[in-house]
Amino acid sequence: MLQDAETPHTPSSSLRPAAPPSPHASESLLSLPWVERLVSFNTTSRLPNIGLIETVRDALAALGIESTLTRDARGQWANLFATIPAANGETHGGVVLSGHTDVVPVDGQDWSSDPFKPEVREGRLYGRGTCDMKGFIGAALALVPEMQAATLAKPIHLALSFDEEIGCAGAPLMIADLQKRGIRPEGCIVGEPTSMRPIVAHKGINAYRCCIRGHAAHSSLTPKGLNAIEYAARLICYIRDMADEMRRLGPFDEHYDVPFSTAQTSMIEGGIAINTVPAECRFSFEFRNLPALDPAPIFARIERYAHDTLLPQMKREHPNASIEFAPISSAPGLDATEQAAITQLVRALTGDHAKRKVAYGTEAGLFALAGVPSIVCGPGDIQQAHKPDEYVELAQLQQCEAFLRKFIRSMSVDAHV
Repeated sequence: MLQDAETPHTPSSSLRPAAPPSPHASESLLSLPWVERLVSFNTTSRLPNIGLIETVRDALAALGIESTLTRDARGQWANLFATIPAANGETHGGVVLSGHTDVVPVDGQDWSSDPFKPEVREGRLYGRGTCDMKGFIGAALALVPEMQAATLAKPIHLALSFDEEIGCAGAPLMIADLQKRGIRPEGCIVGEPTSMRPIVAHKGINAYRCCIRGHAAHSSLTPKGLNAIEYAARLICYIRDMADEMRRLGPFDEHYDVPFSTAQTSMIEGGIAINTVPAECRFSFEFRNLPALDPAPIFARIERYAHDTLLPQMKREHPNASIEFAPISSAPGLDATEQAAITQLVRALTGDHAKRKVAYGTEAGLFALAGVPSIVCGPGDIQQAHKPDEYVELAQLQQCEAFLRKFIRSMSVDAHV
């Protein structure tokens, strides 16, 4: 049973990092066929992931493991949650191994090989999603028979989600279903690429779309129109001023590579012709907050400037002016406590006690918000994610397998005697 610890564990010799892989690592990688199979599904977020999910569901069913699928309104996107029960049949408690099945697009990228036909070259497995994050999912699936063969004291759960890359849109449906069914895991390991090093915290992500509506007119009669682009520019500059302020004044956390909250405008469109006062301008922006910082006041400040300062100015030029905001996505930050049992466990299994925090977001924050202590640890380097010729080192997959085998042993009855 996982119990919160008050002091860090000292790893035993059996928990030291795995030995370096052999030159022929691919020959000994149990996970490689599963990873290649997963990568062969084009699960770019705009495309359905149901083919991959049903393949996993059927493979687990062949092993006698039932899966629960939660679908979104579109019907062709789904999460999967499955449980390898404890030796006594218990399915509650235990630890979740979590990963997202969607990948980012390859549009406009110059790949050396087909991104959805995985290829091993010089000790690396190339393909979209090999690093982020089908490598971890494949390793977990490959070791399911070993989980079943172990005499587990607590269950091990598998959680596969959709639409993580567009703002963690899928996982909340799965988590809500778990809460409805009364399933309360004691911990969660999210296998995002961390080079198999524990990550205890990440920033929150908050993305919005803004639409500024003015009034069209011929450009020779600009006083008769209301230029939406110009007012959008004022709001964009205000967001930049806020970003500069957070960079200058903090709060700060030096464990992050970017040790302060950030904000930026990322996309903009508006206008129909060079000789027409633009009636509409749309732009998207995001801010990433340190987990100790409440994101609501940040957005409230932007909204207040738009509605209390800009909009009255606009309405003086034209009464039908408007400013509208719409949320795109949000994901809470993660700030795992060192005393949490899952933190202690992963540190013990990896032998790594350094405190690392990252600016990118994961689903770990969602699990933590739902009351499931979480930590991030998985194969691959985040520097390779989202790029052309994305790859995961075979040595990383081998290290992940070694980690998961230690994890399985830690969950066994013998480890809890």
